[in-house]
Order: sequence, then C-alpha cells, then structure tokens
Amino acid sequence: MSHLRIKTPLSCVLGLLILISTLPARSADKSKDEETLKKAGAVLQAMFAGKAVPTGLLATANCIMVLPGVKTFAVGLGKSGGRGPMTCRKSKNLSSGKWSAPAMYTIGGASAGVQFGGSSTDFVLLLMSPSAVDKVLAGKVKVGNDITAAVGHEGSTGWVAGGTDIVTYGRSKGLFAGASLNGASLEPDQGADRRLYQKTVSAREIVLDNAVEPTPAGQYLVLLLDRLGSL
Repeated sequence: MSHLRIKTPLSCVLGLLILISTLPARSADKSKDEETLKKAGAVLQAMFAGKAVPTGLLATANCIMVLPGVKTFAVGLGKSGGRGPMTCRKSKNLSSGKWSAPAMYTIGGASAGVQFGGSSTDFVLLLMSPSAVDKVLAGKVKVGNDITAAVGHEGSTGWVAGGTDIVTYGRSKGLFAGASLNGASLEPDQGADRRLYQKTVSAREIVLDNAVEPTPAGQYLVLLLDRLGSL
C-alpha cells in the first residue's frame, strides 16, 4: 500500500511534466521578443545621445549587438544572463550601407559584468571584423577565448587597436561604465528568431542573406541605426 501512495503522486507529476512539454509555445512569447527589440532601441538611443558610444566607431562597425538589462551578480564567480538583437551591414563586405533585420542572441556565463555587483546592465557590442562576424554567426562563442574584446571608453575618438574583434560598452543604473565581457558566451537564440519571423531561419540567413523583413520593433531599430549613421 505504501508503494502505491508513493507511485501515484510520482506518476501524476511525470504525466504533468510530459503534458507541459508538449504544449505549443504561447503567442505571448513573440510579444516579449518584440519588447526586447523595443528596449534595445531605447538603450541604443540613450547611449548614443549620451555620447557613450562614438558615432565614428559605429561608422566602421560591421555589426552591432544590443543587450538590454543583462542580469549580473558578483557572488563568488560573476554570473550573467540576458538577450538582445544583432544587426549587420547589408553590403557584401559589411563595411557600409543600410542595416539588416535583427537576429536574436543570448548572453551568459561567468565573469560578465562582475565589476558591477548584483545589477542590471545594458550592453552595446560593436563587431569590428568580418572574421568576428563569422565566428558569432557560426554558433556559441566565448568572449576572450574565441573572439577578442576591448572595453570602449566614453569620449574616445573611436580608434581601436588593430585585431580587436569586438568593442564593448556598458550602462549600469543609467551611468556609462567600461564593461568587460571576457568569459561571457554569446549564442544565437533560434527560438526567438522562429517566433519573430514565423519560420525556421538562421542568424546568418537573417543578417547576411536578408531572408526576412524586420518586424515593427525591428524596423524601428534599423531606422534608428540608419539615422545614427548619418550624424
């Protein structure tokens, strides 16, 4: 009898987990993805308006990634988590031209933003080389290992050392702060891309092959970048 009492609740729990795993994704998920794109646009506008990110550097960037509200904690090893869009130049060599529809990315891993303690930090990442773009589009990469990164400084002229793959900028509690992302991992968010564009499409197809049109929030982000590039 005691075995029956234990087994029955366990069977119910397992059955419930199986049922949940087979349920379709809620349509609300797409609205959350759109909200992330809107927040990315707000972060981008604020950081450029505050001159935290030099427009001269944006003019030479191949791609840009915006990660709003990355959660960071400095207890022992720093932990982080968040997501946001990446968009690239439409020209073949990625050096000029309009910006693509955004592909979604996630960030996670140890030591990202550890200097801020427990906080929420906005990041802007400028990808400065085609080789860095290829690595980020290929799958999960670790900053500092697979790709090199330099901390961008407020009020800089926009010059970066040769060979730098990514220049990172951070804003915590409304204030600009030099932000190292060494040790953090970046990975395409295929689920978010599928929800946004209503089909299975890779990050490479989105930003390099122009396989999709941006959603309303994505279009705002693209138009904002085009406007910033003309300043």
